[in-house]
Amino acid sequence: MTLRTAGTGARALAAMGLAALLLAGCGAADRDGSSAGSAPQEKAPAQGAPGGAAPDRDAAAGQAGTGAADLRVDQRAIIYTGTMRVQVDDVEAAARRAVAAVTATGGFVGGDQRRSVSASAQAELELRVPAAKFTALVDELATYGRQQRREIRTQDVTEETVDLDARITTQRARVDSARRLLARADTVAELVSLENEVSRREADLASLEAKKRRLADLTALSTVTVTFVGRDASTADDEQAEDRTGFMVGLRGGWTVFLASMGVLLTVLGALLPWLLLIGVPVTVAVVLLRRRRRQRRPAPPVGPVGGGHPPMGPGGGHPPAPSGPPPVPATRSAP
Repeated sequence: MTLRTAGTGARALAAMGLAALLLAGCGAADRDGSSAGSAPQEKAPAQGAPGGAAPDRDAAAGQAGTGAADLRVDQRAIIYTGTMRVQVDDVEAAARRAVAAVTATGGFVGGDQRRSVSASAQAELELRVPAAKFTALVDELATYGRQQRREIRTQDVTEETVDLDARITTQRARVDSARRLLARADTVAELVSLENEVSRREADLASLEAKKRRLADLTALSTVTVTFVGRDASTADDEQAEDRTGFMVGLRGGWTVFLASMGVLLTVLGALLPWLLLIGVPVTVAVVLLRRRRRQRRPAPPVGPVGGGHPPMGPGGGHPPAPSGPPPVPATRSAP
C-alpha cells in the first residue's frame, strides 16, 4: 500500500513538471509573436524619418538657437550715416531735386544751408531717409553731377538695443513693485520714503525709454549730408592734395600771420585811442606844468670868487691860516 502511494505521488510530480514546461513554452511563443508584431510598428516611423523628422530637427534647432545671436542683417539694429560732396552746374536745381527725392522715399529734410554766390554757390542739405532706401538715395544723389567725395559709416547697436529692452523690462517691474508697496504704506514716514523711491524709479524708466526712442529713430531713419557746389568752387580733396611745403608756402603762411597780428594790434589801438585822448592828454599837460613849477622854485646857487678859482690852500693841503691882525704898536717913551 505504501509502495503504491509512493508511485502515485511520483507520477503526479512528473505530470506537474511536464505541465510547467508546456506553460513556459507557450509564454515564450506569445512573447516572440508580440515582439514580431510590434516590430513593424516601431520601424514604420523609422522608415518615414527623412520626411517626418524634419520638423523635429527644426524644433530642436530652434530650441538650441534660442540663446544664440541672430546674425541676419535684417534683424540687426544698424545706424547708417553718410556725407557726400557733388559738383553740379546749377546748385539750386540740384538742391530742389534732392529735396523731392528724399520726400518721395518717405523721409524729410533735417537741415538746409545755402549760399548763393555767383563765383562759388553752395548748398548743404541734411536728409533723413528710411534705412531700407539709404543706398538707393545715395546712388541717385551721385548722378546729379560729378561726385567728389563720399563717406558711409555704419554703427551696429543691436546689443545696446537688446540691453535697453532688458533694462526697461526690469525697471518697469521695479516701478510696479514700488507702487504696490506705496499702496500698502501705513505711516507718513513710509509714505514719503516710498513716494521718493517711486519717483526715482520712474525717472530712471523715463530715461531708458528716451534712449530707446532715440536709437529707434536713428536706426529707422538714416542721415545723409550732401553738399552741392558750383563749378568754380574748389574741392577739399584738391586742397589736401596740394603741396604744403616749400619757401612760397612758408612765405604765404608768414604773411597771413603778420596781417592777422597787425589786424589785432590795430583793433586794440582803435579801442584804446578814445581813452588815451580823454585821459592821457590831461595827464601829460599836468605833468609838464608840475615840472615847470619845480624848476621855478629851486634856490639860486651861491656866488663864488670872481675868478671862479678856489681859495689858496695852506701848507700840507689844508685850509689857509686865518689872517692875523696888525702888529702891536710899541709904547711911546716919555721925554728925558
